[in-house]
Amino acid sequence: MKKFNEFCKGLSRGRKGITGLETAIILIAFVTVASVLAYSVLSAGIFSSEKGKETVYAGLNQASSSMQVQGDVLGLTTDGALTSVQFTLASVLQDAPVDMTPPAGLDGKGSSANVVVINYSDGSQQVSDLPWTIQRVGSGQSDTTDAMLSANQSMVVTVTLPTSDFTAPGSYGTFTIQIVPPAGAAITITRTLPGTLDPVIDLH
Repeated sequence: MKKFNEFCKGLSRGRKGITGLETAIILIAFVTVASVLAYSVLSAGIFSSEKGKETVYAGLNQASSSMQVQGDVLGLTTDGALTSVQFTLASVLQDAPVDMTPPAGLDGKGSSANVVVINYSDGSQQVSDLPWTIQRVGSGQSDTTDAMLSANQSMVVTVTLPTSDFTAPGSYGTFTIQIVPPAGAAITITRTLPGTLDPVIDLH
């Protein structure tokens, strides 16, 4: 028995235990490293979330329209040929007016005064930046100091088709009018003419 005890003492000889202070230091080091790592991951996650939110909002602004077409689209003809297209535009955004200054300006003079561009296309031709005019209707119709289309306002837009180097669509012809505002998605109006071209055609 004595020899067994001496043998056990020999096994434990030269070994040292870990004190409570050393354990506390190691634990604090682990907690500190874990905290720094968690803060880095959290910061990266918040940054990524903010960038993602900005991207989503930017996409929504580009995808949403700033105006909308209300009511019917009319086709005006002369001698059996489509000469102009008329429709009513209303503002969609409550806090972002749209500058609807026509290409010739409010006084009908000059050129390239417009920021809203209206294009025409059909199966055989395409014309960019057509001339057009506006007429206020409903609320705000007496405001002639500017051409801003604000909330709860409407404007009748008359688009004039070219008279030279242009083939007007005939009976059963399909055409597209594209309204491109300075911000937001473009508005596309596609219509097909009936078989009989009256002076005024309601293009459903």
